Amino acid sequence: MLPRTHVLALRLLLCASAGPALAADSRHAAGAALFLTTCAPCHQPTGEGVRGIFPPLAKSDYLMADKDRSIRIALQGTAGPMTVNGIEYQGVMPAPGPLDDQQVADVLTYVRSSWGNAGGAVTASEVKRVRAELAAADPDKTDPFAPLPKPPEGFKLREIVRLPVHGVKLATMPGADWIMVLNNSGEIYRLEPATGNLVRLLVPKDYAELGAGSLAVLGMTIDSKKRLYVVTNQRVAEQPWHINRVVIFRSEPLDTAGSPPKLTAWLRTSYPWGNSYYNHGVCHIAEGPDGFMYVSSGARTDGGEVDGGIFKKETVYWKGGETDYTAAIWRIDPIAEVPKIEIFAQGIRNAWTFAWNDRGDLFSVSNGPDAHRPEEMDHVEKGKHYGFPYQYADFPATDKPYPYTPDVPPGLIITPAIRNFGPAAGGSETKPIASFDAHSSPAGMLFCNDDWPASLRGKMLIGRFGNFLLDDSYGYDILAADLKRNAAGVYEARMTTFFAPLARPIDFLKVGKKLFILEYTRPVGKHGSRPMNPGRVLELSW
Repeated sequence: MLPRTHVLALRLLLCASAGPALAADSRHAAGAALFLTTCAPCHQPTGEGVRGIFPPLAKSDYLMADKDRSIRIALQGTAGPMTVNGIEYQGVMPAPGPLDDQQVADVLTYVRSSWGNAGGAVTASEVKRVRAELAAADPDKTDPFAPLPKPPEGFKLREIVRLPVHGVKLATMPGADWIMVLNNSGEIYRLEPATGNLVRLLVPKDYAELGAGSLAVLGMTIDSKKRLYVVTNQRVAEQPWHINRVVIFRSEPLDTAGSPPKLTAWLRTSYPWGNSYYNHGVCHIAEGPDGFMYVSSGARTDGGEVDGGIFKKETVYWKGGETDYTAAIWRIDPIAEVPKIEIFAQGIRNAWTFAWNDRGDLFSVSNGPDAHRPEEMDHVEKGKHYGFPYQYADFPATDKPYPYTPDVPPGLIITPAIRNFGPAAGGSETKPIASFDAHSSPAGMLFCNDDWPASLRGKMLIGRFGNFLLDDSYGYDILAADLKRNAAGVYEARMTTFFAPLARPIDFLKVGKKLFILEYTRPVGKHGSRPMNPGRVLELSW
């Protein structure tokens, strides 16, 4: 969901001092590397795309017709419809991450001169000009925010702030009059909800090891001792294959003003970078009722592939499937002098979040594969396996979504996902599913305790980011899940729509009798031609 970039620093340095021919070769190599990690997941390493889903860049009439348009798309993303080589596409392309002018120029120059394309180079000065034009344009006309939706009955809604960056996580602590907002490049902001005042506290260079490789920062929380945690992933070009270097940073207890904290590395680990372009990374972190820190580690594959697929000739990727550390929930003792990772549960493909109910039961919501399978909600218990990559949702293990889906290892017991009896998110009393519409991307989650309105007490709220695949829009809402054990003692869910429509809600946070909702972007749904510029923070109160 969140792009990574790979910067070849040595090559860029050579470009600054080399002659024109060597500089051009170096720029082309830098563009090729950026394309592989930023664009290839959708457009494929050969630029051929996926017919009807991701438009081709190879011999692309749409791409080559308008250089400035291609720069705009590279800067802020876009959405369909568009017609490429005679075929209509209705997909969504998010902005490819925090690329600077030269990086955007490099990747576009590479694309415009590859796979049968014969376009001229794109320069950093051209990108700078288009970026300035976008900044000067009236956003209310070029990319307006969606109108505020009607709040649920008994609630009030207001817009707190429009963000300059794509926020991914929210955090606060008891007694604070501020909220911290994290974006996936590692910037941390302090937001004062009462005034809408937004101040940048930290940037990646304040704490991360930027020289190691591209950075994705996907997790943040504040524990009961008022310590801030930040979870980072970096793709590092080590030998014999690239690795994902994971560092969890932690601060000393924060002061009441939320002053810029000093973050130091608390836990370090690594595993082979994703098989081909897949690497969901380590993301959500939260303190459990037992005082331990729990961490979600996503899959390094789409569906367990072990030969690299279309990347099988690439030597930088380890050709295995999942590792012990991936597709799992970790548990870590925060008191330990040297923190160690305990694998709490496995087989959970990509849990963007998890939460506990008032009985201490842990639940996660997980994003499914590119294959058309429902996405899961799991009751996560220590030592259990939840199926990935052997079994998906409520499909039997014999119904394999890919030819390379591995068989269930002998003796492995798979715990099935929670079945949703509806009426929302694809479930029904007669045809329950496990657990959400395919590709709807469940995101933030929290438990409603006794200070919520009576209609929500004891339920889980689950935000859905919304789909990129399929023609129709799925998600873009907050669900209320009523979780009850059946006669066999197994949790079942009855899900209703609590609040919709929302612009890709990715996280939310309860403070008192207020729910703060982080919208990732501006458009609601995947149709139209609007870019995916940064969203906002909303306040729902009762």
